[in-house]
Amino acid sequence: MLDLPAAGSYVCLMKQNNLYLIIGALVAAVIALGIYVYREESKPKGVELRIDETGISVQEK
Repeated sequence: MLDLPAAGSYVCLMKQNNLYLIIGALVAAVIALGIYVYREESKPKGVELRIDETGISVQEK
């Protein structure tokens, strides 16, 4: 005879998996935001000189 788990425990397991998915997505978002903020804060301040096919441009940062 096939022993199937009760429907209540299956629903509880699905809710727990969804909770892990949400927590994982939030952790990934916090890490990505932290990396973005770190890169923005670590950019050098001053003047940016860019030379490309359109010419020379100078921008104050």
